[in-house]
Amino acid sequence: MVNPDNQGNVPLETVDIPPEGLVVHLKAYGFVKVFRIVSKDGDTQHWVTDVQEMEEEKREDLAKKSWKIEEYHRGIKQFCGVEKFQARKKESQRAHIMLSLRSFLRLELHRVKSGISWFESKMKIRRVAVTEYLSNPLYTLN
Repeated sequence: MVNPDNQGNVPLETVDIPPEGLVVHLKAYGFVKVFRIVSKDGDTQHWVTDVQEMEEEKREDLAKKSWKIEEYHRGIKQFCGVEKFQARKKESQRAHIMLSLRSFLRLELHRVKSGISWFESKMKIRRVAVTEYLSNPLYTLN
């Protein structure tokens, strides 16, 4: 709920927001600048900042940077399992997080040098491990 014209709070979706953004009063927060982003397929998103002087170019730059952060979080969760560790001791948790970060950095460095995606790199490790095991299994079914 925002108050764009000092006439009372209204839903943000109903406010006409120009491409350069609009300063409004955000209920229970204060004055903010709002941008409406419309994607090619017609979906809308809103960007809100307390930096009232922000220009559209700066917002676009920050959007690109924030997307890179989202990709990093997805990668470290999906390919390095940072959130899957269940331990109560702080030392164990920190060690797992550090090793997850280290493995992610290795994947990223390999991606930059070779052009091979995180997914393909992880699958290659699995394929080699399975092939090695199948060539010399420790356990067999009788």
